[in-house]
Amino acid sequence: MLGLMQDWPLLMHRIIDHAAFNHGARKVISRSVEGPIVTTDYRTIRERALKVAKRLAKDGIGFGDRVGTLAWNGYRHLEAWYGIVGIGAVYHTLNPRLFPDQIAWIVNHAGDRLIMTDLTFVPLLEKLAGRLTSVERYVILTDAAHMPETTLKNAVAYETWLAEADDDFAWVEFDENTAAGMCYTSGTTGDPKGVVYSHRSNVLHSVMANNPDMLGLASRDVIMPVVPMFHANGWSLALTAPMAGATMVMPGAKMDGASIYDMLDRHAVTCSAAVPTVWLMLLQYLEQNPAARLPHLKRVVIGGSACPRAVTQTFRDVYDVEVLHAWGMTELSPLGTVCSMKPEYQDLDKEAWLDVKQTTGHAPFGVDMKITDDDGKRLPWDDKTFGRLKVRGPAVAKSYFKGDGGRILDDDGYFDTGDVATIDPYGYMRIVDRSKDVIKSGGEWISSIDLENIAVGHPDVAEAAVIGVHHPKWDERPLLVIVPKAGRTPDRHSLLTFMEGKVARWWLPDDVVFVAEIPHTATGKILKTALRAQFKEYKLPNA
Repeated sequence: MLGLMQDWPLLMHRIIDHAAFNHGARKVISRSVEGPIVTTDYRTIRERALKVAKRLAKDGIGFGDRVGTLAWNGYRHLEAWYGIVGIGAVYHTLNPRLFPDQIAWIVNHAGDRLIMTDLTFVPLLEKLAGRLTSVERYVILTDAAHMPETTLKNAVAYETWLAEADDDFAWVEFDENTAAGMCYTSGTTGDPKGVVYSHRSNVLHSVMANNPDMLGLASRDVIMPVVPMFHANGWSLALTAPMAGATMVMPGAKMDGASIYDMLDRHAVTCSAAVPTVWLMLLQYLEQNPAARLPHLKRVVIGGSACPRAVTQTFRDVYDVEVLHAWGMTELSPLGTVCSMKPEYQDLDKEAWLDVKQTTGHAPFGVDMKITDDDGKRLPWDDKTFGRLKVRGPAVAKSYFKGDGGRILDDDGYFDTGDVATIDPYGYMRIVDRSKDVIKSGGEWISSIDLENIAVGHPDVAEAAVIGVHHPKWDERPLLVIVPKAGRTPDRHSLLTFMEGKVARWWLPDDVVFVAEIPHTATGKILKTALRAQFKEYKLPNA
C-alpha cells in the first residue's frame, strides 16, 4: 500500500519561489565589487533568476550543462545560482584561491560551457582562457559602464546580457535527483575531485541546516554569509536563508576585520558564518577599537577548521555572542555537526560549558555517524576512544564526478571523512585531528588541533600551527609554529608555561618557532603539508 500524498519533487527553484511569494520584500544587501552597497529583495532575485534561466537557454545552455561561477558573495551570484538550476543546468563554483593550474584543470574536467565571473577575476581568466577548452562564453558580473576591455571569448556584461531576456519563463520540471551543483574538493589525495549535489540533496540539507539545534535561521534573522559561495557549497546559506525568509547581507570581496565589522554593524546582522581566521581578524580589530561593539549579533557559526577556545570565550564574555562550532565537508553538502547545547549540558559552569563548546557538536537528523578502528570495527561513544570518523546520509556523496577515486563508501554505505574523532555518550563529536596530521609519538597519538587551540589563547599569539617533526626516540614530536600579534614578542618559555596544565605533559611541544605567516589552503585552512616541508630538516633541541 502506498501513501496518498502529492508527488512534489524537491527542486531548488521551489526555495526561491517560497522566498519571493512569502518573504518577497525581505532585503538582500550586497557590497558590490564596483564599490557601492546594493539593496534588492527576494522577489527581485527571483524575477532576475528567471531572466538568467531564459538567457542561458538562448545561449544553448541546457539540461546537465555545467556553468562555472568565479565570484564573491553578492546578489548577482545568488540569482545566477537559481537561474542556472532552474533549467536543469549545474552551477559549478570555482575557487579563485586555488593555483591557476588547478583552476584550469577543474574547469576542463567539469566541462564548463560558460563562466560567470566578477570583475576581480577577469585578469586571471584572461591568462587561463587559452587552456579552458570547453568554455564558449564569459559573462562578466557587472554593467556596461564598468565592463572592461577583455580578450575573453564572447565576453559580455551581465546586465547587457540579461537585458536580452524577460522573466516570462517557467522553471523546467525534472527528477529531484538531477544534478544541481558541483564543487571540487582538494581535501583528497591526488587531483581535486568533483562533488555533485542533487536538487534533492540540496533541499534536504537546507531543511536539516535550518533545524533550531543547527543554524536555526528565522525570518527575523539578518544572516551574513562571510564564507564564500565557492567554499563547500557556500555552507548552503544561499539556500537556507531564502528558505527561512531571512534577510541576507553579502560582504563581497572585503573580508578584513574593519570591513566585516562595518557590515555587521551597519546592517544589524544577527547571525554570521565564517572560518576561524575571519573571526580572529574581527576580534583583533575590536581589540584595537574598544569603542566598537556588536549589539545586534547573537551567534556566529565557525567551521572549516577548529575554533580556538579563546575565540569562543571572547565572543561570549566580551560581546555576549554565542559561537556555534560546526563541522562538515564538501562531500557532506557540507553540514555534519553543530555545537548547540542539549538539555544534558545546559546547567554547566562556564569552564565546563567551554569544554563542550570545543567539540564540533552533534549531528542533525539526516547525518549518521560512527567511529571505527582501521579494520572497520565500531568503537564506543565514550568521549575517550579515538577512531576514524565515518558518515552517511541523503546529503552525503556516494561517489565523485566521473568515478574518480573509485569506491568511497564502506559496506554499510558510510563515507570515511579522513578525520580522527571521539564521540561522547550524548553524540557530541570532537575532531582529534586529520588522520594525516595526527602526531604519532611513541606509539601514542597527540592532537595538533588541541595544541593549536590552546596556543591561540596566549595574549601575544595571532595564529598557531602544530606539526610533527622527526625524533630519533619517539618517531615524532610536536613543533609549535607561532605568528605573533603585531607589536608583540612572545618567547618560547612563556608559551610553553602558558600551555602547562592544559594538556598531558608529554603532549607539550618540544620546541617553538616564530614566523611572519603560516601558509593556508584555498579554503583558509592551515596548510600542514607546506609546513612539514618547510621544517622537514628541523632538529629538535632534545633530539
